[in-house]
Amino acid sequence: MAYTLIELQVTDAVATLTLNRPDKRNAMSDDMRSEFIDALERVAADKRIKALVLTGAGKGFCAGGDISGMQKRMNAPAGEVGFNGWHRQQRVHHTQALLHTMPKPVVAAVNGAASGLGADTALACDFIIASEWASFTWSYIHRGIIPDGGGMYFLPRRVGLAKAKELIFTGRQVKVDEALDLGIVDRKASADTLLAEAQAWAAELSKGSSTALALTKTILNQSFELSSHDVFAQGSQAQGICYTSSEHRASVEAFLAKTAAKE
Repeated sequence: MAYTLIELQVTDAVATLTLNRPDKRNAMSDDMRSEFIDALERVAADKRIKALVLTGAGKGFCAGGDISGMQKRMNAPAGEVGFNGWHRQQRVHHTQALLHTMPKPVVAAVNGAASGLGADTALACDFIIASEWASFTWSYIHRGIIPDGGGMYFLPRRVGLAKAKELIFTGRQVKVDEALDLGIVDRKASADTLLAEAQAWAAELSKGSSTALALTKTILNQSFELSSHDVFAQGSQAQGICYTSSEHRASVEAFLAKTAAKE
């Protein structure tokens, strides 16, 4: 697929995916979502790529869902609104799931406003680094809808249930320093160095075994919902896979060789 609404570049095993509708503050249209899904699937499948950085072109990270899409839904025949909405939600959830379950570290480089679905999309990443111009708004309430991009799942896990309710119920803006204090943002960087710092962080996070990273991330993503027994059970299975990996074998052989050389 040729991309027009996103950009995908790979440098030194780190992919950088840029939402590229700067005139619309990178609002997510249906066409952009199709490109986004394709790109995420490509990154997940490409073993040469070890990590992903997600950012936005221009002054905004992502303004959320495209308003023209909302207007189109309202103008649909009454008998089709429900099913059309359900179908769209399947696409939204598929996109967010691809991002959340990406078998590699994912860093959101939030360069400006992340609103509604844009804020949820940042939260679907493993880590968030933000510039001084970044802000976060779970603004769904202002449109009479609920967070549908994972905010009701991800946000309480970052800030706690009561604070998540307050931010979602009010839809107020959270600027970068407050976001850092609350734990929404993990790191802050200047606008000039944001992308470079995000890429360097992604590279650092992905230095280890790709097999171990993917399996660990899969289990950690479920750890709040699983019992300790389930975590140990999944961990045992994952460790069995790691024992057979080329990365584990090479690491052990290198360690033994170094030990032998010292004797």
